[in-house]
Parts: sequence; C-alpha cells; structure tokens
Amino acid sequence: MYDFAIDPTRPKTELYGELHSAAQALTDGEPDSVANMANVAALIWQFLPDLNWAGFYRMVEGELVLGPFCGKPACIRIPIGRGVCGKAVETGVSQRVDDVHAFPGHIACDADSRSELVVPLLNDGACIGVIDLDSPVPSRFTAEDETGIEKLAALLAPKLAA
Repeated sequence: MYDFAIDPTRPKTELYGELHSAAQALTDGEPDSVANMANVAALIWQFLPDLNWAGFYRMVEGELVLGPFCGKPACIRIPIGRGVCGKAVETGVSQRVDDVHAFPGHIACDADSRSELVVPLLNDGACIGVIDLDSPVPSRFTAEDETGIEKLAALLAPKLAA
C-alpha cells in the first residue's frame, strides 16, 4: 500500500519534489506503461489542488489518443496541431494557457475548464504523448507548475515508451 502525506500548502518546489518522489516510487520496476500512467494521473490529482482533469494522451498512429486520467469523460482522439494538446505535440513545447476560451482552436471537452497546462512527453527526441492538466480556475498554472510537470514528464517518458 502506498500512503503519501500531502500538504498542498507547502511551497510548490517542495510539493513537486514530493510528487516526483512518489511517481518514482510507483513506477520503478513496473514495465506496464498504462499502469504507470494510471498511477501518476491519480498522484497528480491527489497532489495538485484546483484541477478538474489530470491525465495522459498517448501518440498512436500519428494522433493523440486518450490515456489514463482523473476527471470527467474526455475527448478520445486529438489531431496533431489541434487544441492545446495537439499544439504541444506539434511544437514539442509545453503549453500554459491562462484562458482556454482565448486559445485559437481550443477543444472543449469539459465546459468548466478555464486554464490548461500541457507538457509533451519526449523520449529520444520523439513525442510519445502529453500530460494534460485542466482547471476551472483562470490562470491556475504558473511557471513553477510548468517546470514541475516538465520534470515529471522527463522522469516518466522513458518508462512510458516501452
């Protein structure tokens, strides 16, 4: 059994350090990428306040396909270049959006979402998917959140590529 003591009032650098350690503990030695994504989606949901969706999209035959997540049902397939997730894959760069309604081509899977952070999962230079976080709070995500999730993506990508 895993029991992580989470204090969301801690400074974000400490919170993300704990999230990274927990993700490492849960994924070490586990070769199944779906199991790893599922556990990490649950960790993100547990560790980070003010989210209404946290999960993964996987690259499958040239498009993003829904992976494990926490939140309401979501869009199943996203073309590269479309929406915030597709833009992250197309550019290979994290997308931090303060107001999704102002983002050209935003795909609204949950009408309650107001801000979004999408970080590409890069392994050996190839994008194998994305980590996607949505919040009902405008401007929810900061540079610290972006850095924290980018470090998580770097930790996970080699484990999810198998």
